[in-house]
Amino acid sequence: MNSLENDTYKTINKIYEDALYKEKGSKFIGYVFPVLTEEEAKFHLQELKKKHHAARHWCYAWQIGVQNKKYRVNDDGEPSNSAGQPIYGQILSKDLTNILIVVVRYFGGTKLGVGGLMTAYKTAAKLVLEEAKIVVKTINISFLLHFEYANMNKVMKIIKDQNLIITKQKMELNCEFEVEVREKNSKKVEQLITDLRCVKIKRLL
Repeated sequence: MNSLENDTYKTINKIYEDALYKEKGSKFIGYVFPVLTEEEAKFHLQELKKKHHAARHWCYAWQIGVQNKKYRVNDDGEPSNSAGQPIYGQILSKDLTNILIVVVRYFGGTKLGVGGLMTAYKTAAKLVLEEAKIVVKTINISFLLHFEYANMNKVMKIIKDQNLIITKQKMELNCEFEVEVREKNSKKVEQLITDLRCVKIKRLL
């Protein structure tokens, strides 16, 4: 199988939860969330802390972004690099982004040592990812189009022919559309619309 094209990325399609790993009385519960922003990640973490208020640790790792990825790992009181990094390693092993993995630990009374913790957090993260459905998505570019209603048919022909996705639309005498196109086709589409002359086009960040 060919490697993924460079305008695609892998992520998950929904929340998966309650993957359980037990070691010497401690329980490690894995959760994975699709996230697009750090704020979303913080929200899910806060909700888990409410749900598992009696737990000892809520360790996590996230990676966000497509072309400019950023990530964060957190050991939440466990020995340095014994929790967040092993969790993050599972994200990297599957080449995923826009994802948060949290492993909640209920302490069982027996210390596991750094090696034992690394294995436990890695395994809980691995188990929840094994449940998750990994999906391939395209990197899309958005454009803002301004045009008069009289030119609607010309614009809609390009939208249909080039398989553009309309994400927002305002249809009045002066129309405004936001459209998305796969990155590899974006320059072609931009040129086609620019050539119409009757449409103002702006690339959105």
